[in-house]
Amino acid sequence: MEPTRDYPLFGGAFSAILPPGAIDVSDLRPVPDNQEVFCHPVTDQSLIVELLELQAHVGGEAAARYHFEDVGGVQGARAVQVESVRPLSLENLALRSCCQEAWVLSGKQQVAKENQQVAKDVTLHQALLRLHQYQTDLLLTFNQPPPDNRSSLGPENLSPPPWSLGDFEQLVASLTLHDPNIFGPQ
Repeated sequence: MEPTRDYPLFGGAFSAILPPGAIDVSDLRPVPDNQEVFCHPVTDQSLIVELLELQAHVGGEAAARYHFEDVGGVQGARAVQVESVRPLSLENLALRSCCQEAWVLSGKQQVAKENQQVAKDVTLHQALLRLHQYQTDLLLTFNQPPPDNRSSLGPENLSPPPWSLGDFEQLVASLTLHDPNIFGPQ
């Protein structure tokens, strides 16, 4: 199954290449206006694209850590551990003309799903694209919960394989701005 090409995001203001089988969560439940959320059809993996207010009080690697810890707080994470933070080369981004700095962070958060007591370690990969001219931090998050113990189906199963870090990297690199008016008057 081919990735979805040029999937419109935020009413067409952006587009990106989504991994195979991505389901738009807004078709299933309400999603905040500043987010686009996609889930894998079989695994508990998810992808989130968020438009956030620029956190000008933090810069560089600290900005990536700030957003990672903020997400952990919102999700009620019981433990937050950053494993790596590295700069992301702007030359590989479709948004390179309006992105001043970009960071990739990988880490783990211990999170319990809604209505569950047991917290699981969830691996998160985040890309932070800082759009200073639009006063926006663009945060892309790839949630990779541990695989559950569902029995795998045979070769006749046509569902897409779990998403990979490469799928997330393609989403980040392909994210394209079409309408700057999404940020309001400049």
